[in-house]
Amino acid sequence: MKLSVIGGGGVRSMFLARSLTQRARELGIDTIVFMDNNPDKLRVFGGMARQVARRIDPGVRFVLTGSPVEAVTDADYAITTMRVGGDSKRVDDETAALELGLLGQETTGAAGFSFAMRSVPALAEYCELVRRYAKPGAKVFNFTNPAGLVSQALRDMGYDFTFGICDAPSGMLHAFAKALGERPDALTGECYGLNHLSFFERVMLNGRDIMPELMADPRAYRDTDLRFFEPELVKRLGQIPNEYLYYFFYPERAVSNIRASGTTRGTVIRDVNLKMLEELSRMDVERDFDACLAVFEKWHGIRENSYMQNETQTDAHKPPFRFDVYSQDAGGYAGVALKYIEAERTGKATQMILCVPNRGAIAGLEDDDVVEVSCDITKDGCAPHRFPHPARIPMEYIRRVKLYERLGSEAIRERDAQKAVDCLMVHPLVGSYSLAKRLVARYIELGGDYIGGWK
Repeated sequence: MKLSVIGGGGVRSMFLARSLTQRARELGIDTIVFMDNNPDKLRVFGGMARQVARRIDPGVRFVLTGSPVEAVTDADYAITTMRVGGDSKRVDDETAALELGLLGQETTGAAGFSFAMRSVPALAEYCELVRRYAKPGAKVFNFTNPAGLVSQALRDMGYDFTFGICDAPSGMLHAFAKALGERPDALTGECYGLNHLSFFERVMLNGRDIMPELMADPRAYRDTDLRFFEPELVKRLGQIPNEYLYYFFYPERAVSNIRASGTTRGTVIRDVNLKMLEELSRMDVERDFDACLAVFEKWHGIRENSYMQNETQTDAHKPPFRFDVYSQDAGGYAGVALKYIEAERTGKATQMILCVPNRGAIAGLEDDDVVEVSCDITKDGCAPHRFPHPARIPMEYIRRVKLYERLGSEAIRERDAQKAVDCLMVHPLVGSYSLAKRLVARYIELGGDYIGGWK
């Protein structure tokens, strides 16, 4: 079996390689291909990923390529994790919104639409290659942000073999398990909503609902991403919010904190990645991997410790970051993809959280609305869980953002500037016709050749 990663030259490539190689033999994966159109990043980060794979299991064929056709030819599965335009475009996207007093966060904020404008056309090209060259029935797991809007657009374009994946919900469950001193697989959750806008209706420990006690547990507000929320708010919601809902519940706080810090998250990521790549480019990945790993740990630690720090003015107090090649990997988004592959290949049913067509899962939404929900996965496919009575306040946010995503999908597919204005106008973090017009004009300008001609 062949699994390909489109965007294999990213800074998270080693994490992907570790997850994939650790379970390759178990799942029947004999070939892993990392493809990237940036030769320098592929050589450095892809090369480090290949070293990780060789140390874990040298019997797994691990290929680096700049050719997308080579990558997807005869592939059974593909993971897409791309940043079209690079980190500098993210900085431009976020700055354009911030200059108008708006939150520019690249997935939930206005900048997410600009990112999607560049991402969707590129992903559609790769999906066409998968349709043409991959094995019949091949599936694509998309991690490219903003995963909700991107997944909606790809499904609307007819790419029904695509699934949006995100490690935020499963990561929160793992964090709860760690805070409670339990095994990661002891906790499961009933999750519904949209990508980066989802809620846990229930959290079960060995099958028992522990939601009320979890929401009252000080450890959850100290040691997990619930630290971004006031306990009173969580209690009023009656459900546990995804960490990205911080931007919806405290938008003025986020904007104020970003301005006070003097930098955006995108700027932090760009600068860290540039310095890390610059330092690693002077080193020999093949012959001096351990020294390269030390450099990676230094810079990636800075990146991880700054997560949501500027926006929330909180300190996670994380220990020094270390990358252990041989440690059992929690999986991240590779783990989400592998869990699906395991269920499909072995017939062993499993539960996971995916971005899939609604099909009656969340009452009040259309069947073809892409939602993020708990699903049962078997060899016969994916069955989303049902949420017939979603909570009133969460559902109001879900409806508004889903309308934004539907209009955004139409705007990007049709390259229609007016529909782009409509979509940003209804976005809860924009909510202004005049500001939406200014943003769309700027984002079309920033998109340049990446987005083609818009009318």
